[in-house]
Amino acid sequence: MATLIPSRNTCLPRMTAGEKRLSERLEQKLEDDYLVWYDAPIGLRQRHPDFVVVHPRRGLLVLEVKDWKAESIRQADRTRFTLVTPRGLVKETSPLLQARACALEIGVVLERDPALRHPDGHRHAGKLVMPWAFGVVLANITRRQFDEGGLAEVLPPHLVICRDEMYETVDAEAFQERLWAMFPQVFPVALTLPQLDRVRWHLFPDLRLEPGNGQFGLFDGSAFEARAVEIPDLVEVMDQQQELLARSLGGEHRIIHGVAGSGKTMILGFRAMHLARALGKPILVLCYNKTLAARLERLMAARGIAGQVQVYNFHRWCRHMLASYHVPLPPDDAADFFGEMVERVIAGVEQGRIPRFQYGAILIDEGHDFEPDWYRLIVQMVDPATNSLLILYDDAQNIYGKAERRKATWKSLGVQAQGRTTILRLNYRNTLEILSVARNFAQEILAERAEDDDHIPLVAPESAGRRGPVPELVRTAGAREELRTLVTALGDEHARGRAWGDMAVIHRNQWEGEAIARELAGAGIPRSLARGAGKHALFDGGDTVKLLTMHSSKGLEFPFVVIPGLCAMPRAGGDEAEAARLLYVAMTRATEYLLLLHHGESVFTRRIRASINEVQGQLAAAGQAELAPAGTVR
Repeated sequence: MATLIPSRNTCLPRMTAGEKRLSERLEQKLEDDYLVWYDAPIGLRQRHPDFVVVHPRRGLLVLEVKDWKAESIRQADRTRFTLVTPRGLVKETSPLLQARACALEIGVVLERDPALRHPDGHRHAGKLVMPWAFGVVLANITRRQFDEGGLAEVLPPHLVICRDEMYETVDAEAFQERLWAMFPQVFPVALTLPQLDRVRWHLFPDLRLEPGNGQFGLFDGSAFEARAVEIPDLVEVMDQQQELLARSLGGEHRIIHGVAGSGKTMILGFRAMHLARALGKPILVLCYNKTLAARLERLMAARGIAGQVQVYNFHRWCRHMLASYHVPLPPDDAADFFGEMVERVIAGVEQGRIPRFQYGAILIDEGHDFEPDWYRLIVQMVDPATNSLLILYDDAQNIYGKAERRKATWKSLGVQAQGRTTILRLNYRNTLEILSVARNFAQEILAERAEDDDHIPLVAPESAGRRGPVPELVRTAGAREELRTLVTALGDEHARGRAWGDMAVIHRNQWEGEAIARELAGAGIPRSLARGAGKHALFDGGDTVKLLTMHSSKGLEFPFVVIPGLCAMPRAGGDEAEAARLLYVAMTRATEYLLLLHHGESVFTRRIRASINEVQGQLAAAGQAELAPAGTVR
């Protein structure tokens, strides 16, 4: 069964009758290794062919579908068809020319990529390694009507599939022969997975990931500019499962439970881009973390959709609501300023002072940190005409909430997502080694429990298989030596070619960040400290080491991460489980290398040491130790 992107069920409302029938045949009559896109924007010009079919051993085929009836075609030539419609006579471009124009553009773009051309010395050097073709599907015209109507004079018969050639009873082999007869030339091809990703990278600029910034992932900077782009040696693109989910998100309330690093925020960004093009009303993106909100806000602005997409952390949005509708803020000395601010927004909505239904869509990141009453408020802000609400959730990262929050049902919060819940288990962000150490350390909080889709499940992460060094746990003689070790590690990594901006120090307390910032300043290392207004400007400082608290690190990622001060966790008398969640979040911000520092012992340092030793033992037992250099425990 072929993979149709978006999923067929989500496409049906916008498909014509002929497109519905063809999509069903493509799914049923093609094997599992076929990829089929419906009405997806192609290339920089964002053309929308009806169907694009790709097979690693066949090539690429563009299909244009027409629901015309034989009697509605008044006149036709090779360039234009004149049709009888309820609006009178209408002239349309030949569907074959439409398909050809799109296929020709695709062929030219793909041929520019050296990785998709035959190499020098090959008899077809410089030519595309895969064949491409185009054709037409006449969903309501039989082959007999095609012949009797003289359509063969304007549409070559072998480039057309007629109604009676796509019945449900048609033989799968015969149906496929019709498709591949459309190719002007056929030659052996075996596209590798990296080559297929390159094809997707060229076809769909909206899938491109920013090099080194897969965390948000949304598009490289030139993806939508009408000019040629430099083709990188290594392309980064959403994988097929992520693309399928992102393109298949329809309206109504939807929930994605995803582990850290599964691409939740990337999917949110893709959805925001799509909605910005499709909806007339504003789109609201909410999260809990100020630093993540600032990062998302800047990325939306860089994509040119800041006018349609508003990004706030939840409390800043509440302040915005109160200010916009002239509802007084709580007094500055209020015992619970932020809690009272939320209550005033809720009361303002109930009293009609703050209007409901302000947004065409609302997208929530870090949904695990939202309180039940916040959801009850937010669902009232979605326009009923679209009813578009997307919630991204990972209960393993719930570091602010109370246990009773996890007992709530979505239905009780006004979120109607039964049957529209997706679970993402694969972690793409972290290497197998980093994820294994973090998961073993926090395994008690990641114990999976079975729940129906109206509850909030804990989902244990699974590695996507990327490899790297085992995290290092280093003990120093004292706090001063710990700071020096941190500075030395950053300096050595920079000397090896790592940009300062690809490194982060994630600390527990704000005073620690200030002390680290002073130490880095003394060593001449550029740094940006997430503090107060600095959280909003953390990524405006250029090539600097990022210093941020564990709370502020949520939703972010960096190739090289240092976490100091482990011996101070958990705090005396504090909640050990919640502290473990917090440290788990911090550890899983590292995409390539994780260094953990301490100058004393605690329950966490002992647990991490045991986790590192266990991972090293597992790698040695599997004979894979040489693939991932062992971490240091000292």
